[in-house]
Amino acid sequence: MRKVQKIGFIGLGVMGEPICRNLTRKAGVPVMAFDLSSEPLQRLAVEGAEIAASPAQVMQQCDVVFLSLPSGEVVAKLARDADGLLTHASEDQIIVDLSTSAVDSTRALAEEFAHRKAHLVDAPVARTRAAAEAGTLAVMVGASPDLFERVKPLIGTFASDIALCGSVGCGQVLKILNNMVLFETVVAVSEAKAIGERAGVDPTVLFNTLSMGSADSFALRNHGMKAVLPGEFPERAFSVRYAQKDLHYALQLAAQTGVDVRGAQVVDSWFTQAIAAGKGEAYHPVISTLMSKGAQ
Repeated sequence: MRKVQKIGFIGLGVMGEPICRNLTRKAGVPVMAFDLSSEPLQRLAVEGAEIAASPAQVMQQCDVVFLSLPSGEVVAKLARDADGLLTHASEDQIIVDLSTSAVDSTRALAEEFAHRKAHLVDAPVARTRAAAEAGTLAVMVGASPDLFERVKPLIGTFASDIALCGSVGCGQVLKILNNMVLFETVVAVSEAKAIGERAGVDPTVLFNTLSMGSADSFALRNHGMKAVLPGEFPERAFSVRYAQKDLHYALQLAAQTGVDVRGAQVVDSWFTQAIAAGKGEAYHPVISTLMSKGAQ
């Protein structure tokens, strides 16, 4: 079994930077980071991370490599480029994909890494940037039990809840379905606010009262009370465009498994309308502002 002497990290965006920071501080071995932007690299260098010149250098020098990239398509391209991850993968190296990717794409890549005698583990992350900074993310892992035990201590530097969901790809299944359920619940919460407000109920009273009954949920208490209610939909949060990307993975998986998902299709129509209204970069509960008839 290959000993972990150096950890690599590729992708230092909204979630990647705080995750990499926790690894740098807590993993107990050197961390080498790469990103196309210099700013997060400079901030992490202050924490002690090494700066890589390219993804190839990360793959060549690191035993475990974490990826935190915008989509499965970006992961696949980076892996299959002529000077990409697959070209430089080595025996018993572990690549941990923290991104949300399509299930079939993840499993296909895992087979390609296996041909190089390397291992791909899917470990998509859930919760917020604040949770990434605090080290309290939830991570859904697709891997064999032995690989899971090898990466779990490293994931534990940035996550408080870590679940082995099954073989490779199963982490993506869980993350995609988690997001699908969340998005559908946000639509229901937003509809309730729009109807209740028009019917004369103060929305604060509405949400507080719903939280005492069977309609209570994480989405109500967080997306509802902290975004829909005050009307706060910042950029550089989980935007409509990113949310729709994840939802499309769910719709794709539903089609592949032969399941009728009309609720998810309704969410997709709201996301499309929000993007058309110029709200694509805003936090995804912004769809609540479109639910009054005639809203733009």
